[in-house]
Amino acid sequence: MNIHKQKLAPGITFVGVPIGTARDITLRALDVLASADLLAAEDTRSLLRLMDIHGIALDGRRITALHDHSGEGAMMRLVKAAQEGKSVAYASEAGMPLIADPGFELSRAAALAGVPVTCAPGPSAVLTALALGGLPTDAFYFVGFLPNAKAARLAAIEGLRDIRATLVFYESPKRVGAMLRDAQTALGATRTAAVCRELTKKFEEVRRGTLEELADFYATTTPKGEIVVLVDRGDLEKINSGDLDSELREALGDLSMRDAVDLVAKAHGLPRRQVYQAALELSKQKG
Repeated sequence: MNIHKQKLAPGITFVGVPIGTARDITLRALDVLASADLLAAEDTRSLLRLMDIHGIALDGRRITALHDHSGEGAMMRLVKAAQEGKSVAYASEAGMPLIADPGFELSRAAALAGVPVTCAPGPSAVLTALALGGLPTDAFYFVGFLPNAKAARLAAIEGLRDIRATLVFYESPKRVGAMLRDAQTALGATRTAAVCRELTKKFEEVRRGTLEELADFYATTTPKGEIVVLVDRGDLEKINSGDLDSELREALGDLSMRDAVDLVAKAHGLPRRQVYQAALELSKQKG
């Protein structure tokens, strides 16, 4: 593997790193890690181990820890270094930086300071799970980690009930059973879901079923490793023709026909053509 050490432009590069298999890293990411003047990481040991695997020397550089407990000083030192013409590379513990990751604060601070920011993209647990889960991928909503407390977790899931997209959660193996039971309560037992575990690793596993089936399974089984939970969108309530006409009349009172049709069709997950025909009939009756 040829790693190209080069002079990087001043600024901060967010580096995507593997979520499991070390060889999933991109050649560009390796070039950036080899070339940056300063290195920063959510977990310094995991980045050092990754660099060792790929034969990238520190060459006198040290890796700055940047995590939830680092404090603002460490972050601002990186921003100042970039302002002074240095190149900075930041990597999260696994996957893409800023996705459920403290790198977000560094990105925001860099933007406020006018520091150039770029990204060497790489693996993502969110996208990998969507590719394997067997649920719709035309629209998805990334939730991340839910609250630990049961009442707060249940309330958070209930707030997601009407989102017309596949829901994506990160979850601890110790809590996945409780989370699935709460999802069953809040979203309904028959919603389809998938639990994706240890993605790209030796013991990768995807278990699919209804929320009830998965909650029952994980009630007696505590898995190991990193977990992503996917939950399918729910079915919207069917609307009868009378209610459809009523909603259309109300919408047409304030909007153009096109906008009214779009609004009602999206609200009820109906084909636009069906709603448009209903709107035409109403227009004829009015005329």
